[in-house]
Amino acid sequence: MTALIAIEGIDGAGKGTQCKHLVDRLTAAGVRTAGLQFPRYSETTFGAAIGDFLNGRFGSLDQVHPQLAAVLYAGDRFESKQVLQQAVDTHDVVVLDRFTGSNLAHQSAKLQGEERAELLKWIDHVEHVVFGLPRPDLNILIDISSNWSRELVSRKAARDYTDNEADIQEANLPYLEKVRACYVTVAEQRDDWQIVESLNEDGELRSVRDINDEVFELIKPLAGLPDPQIPVK
Repeated sequence: MTALIAIEGIDGAGKGTQCKHLVDRLTAAGVRTAGLQFPRYSETTFGAAIGDFLNGRFGSLDQVHPQLAAVLYAGDRFESKQVLQQAVDTHDVVVLDRFTGSNLAHQSAKLQGEERAELLKWIDHVEHVVFGLPRPDLNILIDISSNWSRELVSRKAARDYTDNEADIQEANLPYLEKVRACYVTVAEQRDDWQIVESLNEDGELRSVRDINDEVFELIKPLAGLPDPQIPVK
């Protein structure tokens, strides 16, 4: 049975870096491992539309209803079902850089109270029932503050979906803080989520290896791995 692992977190949390290290470590341990990143901006019709959304071509964050934005992200995954299924069929572990949990956190951050609760249910239904996407066996939230997020986003290399240093979500710190809070709430309320802190007790960024060691320990049982740990190369 293939294990599906989703790495989640706000922009700049280091999800891509952690996913790469996980794929490398699991592969070194003899585990057939694949990695997929969402959204797939240049590979799906919905992914291209997400790029337009993040570049502000449909308006500001406040001008696009979260239910409509949610459909874009869910649609990108729906278009990618065959690619995902092929990875599942031919590997022991599939590591996902963002998945359905990202949609829950980002869109619900735009609403409050009962509206937020209803949207969470609706997104979950669309993703997993209407579109039939699998539920990850484990979602790992890489938690980081919005201030650190801004700093790390500014260090990113150019992305294929935007010419800007930051997209309309990354540039909006109050929004990212709301997304972070929604992520934490979702993670704390669900059994298939774990939280890994990016900052130490002094508020400084932990090393990539230190974070990856903790993430790897969470994944090892699902990958069927005993001790000792497989080191980061």
